[in-house]
Amino acid sequence: MTNPVLTPEQRRMALQTMTTEIVDVLVIGGGVTGAGIALDAASRGLSTAIVEAQDWASGTSSRSSRLVHGGLRYLYNLDFKLVAEALKERGRLLTLIAPHLVEAQPFLWPLKTPAIERIYSAVGVGMYDALAVIGAGGHKTVPLQHHVTKKGALELFPEIKPSALCGAIEFYDARVDDARLVITLVRTALKYGAQAASRVKVKSVLKDTGGHACGVEAVDLETGESLTIRAKRLINATGIWTEQTQDMAGGTGGLKVLASKGIHIVIPRDRLKAQTGLFLRTEKSVLFIIPWQHYWVIGTTDTAWHEQLEHPVPTSADIDYVLAQANEVLADELTRDDIIGTYAGLRPLLQPRVLDESKSTKVSREHTVTEVVPGMVAIAGGKLTTYRVMAEDAVDFALGKELAEAKPSPTGHLPLVGAEGFEAMSNQGERIGRRYGFDADRMQHLLRRYGSELDDLLATIDADPALAEPLAAAPQFIRAEVYRACAVEGALHLEDVLVSRVRLNSEARDRGGAAVDEVAEIAASALGWDDVRKEAEKANYRARIAAELAAEEEGSDASASAVRMEVADIVG
Repeated sequence: MTNPVLTPEQRRMALQTMTTEIVDVLVIGGGVTGAGIALDAASRGLSTAIVEAQDWASGTSSRSSRLVHGGLRYLYNLDFKLVAEALKERGRLLTLIAPHLVEAQPFLWPLKTPAIERIYSAVGVGMYDALAVIGAGGHKTVPLQHHVTKKGALELFPEIKPSALCGAIEFYDARVDDARLVITLVRTALKYGAQAASRVKVKSVLKDTGGHACGVEAVDLETGESLTIRAKRLINATGIWTEQTQDMAGGTGGLKVLASKGIHIVIPRDRLKAQTGLFLRTEKSVLFIIPWQHYWVIGTTDTAWHEQLEHPVPTSADIDYVLAQANEVLADELTRDDIIGTYAGLRPLLQPRVLDESKSTKVSREHTVTEVVPGMVAIAGGKLTTYRVMAEDAVDFALGKELAEAKPSPTGHLPLVGAEGFEAMSNQGERIGRRYGFDADRMQHLLRRYGSELDDLLATIDADPALAEPLAAAPQFIRAEVYRACAVEGALHLEDVLVSRVRLNSEARDRGGAAVDEVAEIAASALGWDDVRKEAEKANYRARIAAELAAEEEGSDASASAVRMEVADIVG
């Protein structure tokens, strides 16, 4: 079966199907939870549609710490079941579901006292390892913890202040490009028959004469066209927009969700010589210093956010806080001059009670599914690592016990596109590199983004050898990656390419500004833009850059949000 593509033509055909047929399940929200639900429903044989008001993963699911982890800190709250579930999902992602996207990552946990802290930390990490092995059926999916001396810790992470530790524990979790995971989930859902369209905004929920939700009225933000989409079941997976979406249905059911802002800073990979990441417990939460191939991600914060939800931004105070927390343990302290990128995301913090306790509800320690009105359910809470479990719970709940048992979820053993054959493709890396003139660094980058689909990307280079050239202003990416973002991965606008696919918005000091002209030329070729459209896309993205850079100089959420919102969205 040919792997499916997200394109303007696919989108047009999907909207035609959505507006002429009654689907079994309509998913509202294209983050990791919604994308997971679409795949779960489609893979059970249900006719499925998914719509997203912005670009895929444009909310929380492209603004995370980019980790797949069990949540080591939850063990200290004795949340054994929660951690075990997350570690089991981590193992599945690493070995079967998405081994090309999810990669094991070592972390160093510095210890400050020689005996007591090492003992209780060792017990905690030991339980973490044991739960992971149990969840994987007795197999190790990552190496077990390793105790190191102070000297050993400084060899692994030379930049730590000697006074900040007396030894350390090295343990493993995993990392993932969050937005790429979401886009891959949507494409995999298409493989099993789902219909998908981004930038479709739901305006109201339709009900039949019996008061059951039976569809939505929506608008195609690309054209302004009004749409009627009918469905037997609606699943609200809109994260921080949960309440706004469920309010469209009326009634008294649903979930209460608050937005909490978490910010990250990005620094160049060569700024730290460490061989491992760093896990730090702070007075408020935890701080991760996470190595990627070309940069480090450092975060996060946890503060209430009361502004608009579409474009959260870090403030100057947020950035100073993360720098200060990192510098508590770094001998060569970081400054603002080291920062090449920042980003902020909003966690949908699920409140402990549903709005109507008389409604049927399924509650886990991290997420809740409940009925909003008959025919419509809502799910919120959870985290990226457990998206698959959340999706299965949401579809089970929407179907009801009898139908859910008749159509069980197969996603626990269902590889995403690019996963099957990944190891075999990786074994060809040296040969492919020689043929195309790619060094080992380039091959690692490409294999970890495309997995066994790398052949498809190489075919575009065979058709147009110029696509093998690096971007002039961002040589870590080649031109074929921009082309594929538009021709396969659903990018409709320049910002879609630069924010969630070729992620220069958060990984370059100028947020991709120097690459705008070249990227726009490739996108115009792939998407058929004329010069007027191309110049409008470039102007809008440059205005966005200016607003984001200005916002992070502001001292409060309100002022930073106001500055960011001075630039209109490209559509809508």
